[in-house]
Amino acid sequence: MDLVFDAAREALRLLVEGSPYLLEIVLLSLRVSGSAVFLGVLIGLPVGIAVGLTRFPGRQFVVAAIHTGFALPPVVVGLFIYMLLSRQGPLGDLELLFTPTAMVIAQATLAAPYVAGITLAAVQAVPPDVRLQARALGATPLQALRVHLREARLGIGAAIVAGFGAVISEVGAVMMVGGNILGETRVMTTAIVLETRRGNFAVALALGLVLLALAFAINLALTRIQQGRRGAPWAPPMADRPWA
Repeated sequence: MDLVFDAAREALRLLVEGSPYLLEIVLLSLRVSGSAVFLGVLIGLPVGIAVGLTRFPGRQFVVAAIHTGFALPPVVVGLFIYMLLSRQGPLGDLELLFTPTAMVIAQATLAAPYVAGITLAAVQAVPPDVRLQARALGATPLQALRVHLREARLGIGAAIVAGFGAVISEVGAVMMVGGNILGETRVMTTAIVLETRRGNFAVALALGLVLLALAFAINLALTRIQQGRRGAPWAPPMADRPWA
């Protein structure tokens, strides 16, 4: 127990004093994970909406492939990205291996299936009659789609939260493609692993506390946006229609 208390006391001291080592790692973690979530949403959101709203041959195969992405092992993703970006790989000339960009690519690959799959489910859960009745009330196809997505916004918000959760705590893939290089690619999760192996439990615990605090704060902000004002129903009075 003394080890735990001593580590906790030292971790709080490092946090209060604002250790430059911790600050550098935290800022890089936010930059990498934020970029990865943005890229994952940019890819996953249109895919989820398109697959959720359309019917085409082989759709079940596509849906199954998206859902399989939920179970992608991070180390397998890291291996795949490593092989692509290595000197012998097809993208080796870009020299992206062991850079933050490689880490963003790996994390975005993990986030995109979550965003696509949950968005797909949210869009499918909205009754198709919503768009039909919106069209009957004078909405254009694009405006009717907007109404449909408005009804699915809680699920779409959950998709973004899930995508963030998939990357903020990830360690295997970013360590493989980033190399955990001090000052360049060392993020909170990889630093926690390294400092624990070194026996620097105070530093590891401080990073862990920051990671949990940041995850809670960002998820709280996303949840407040997701659970915000519900707005008018799909068929409000003429002056308040969402497509007006």
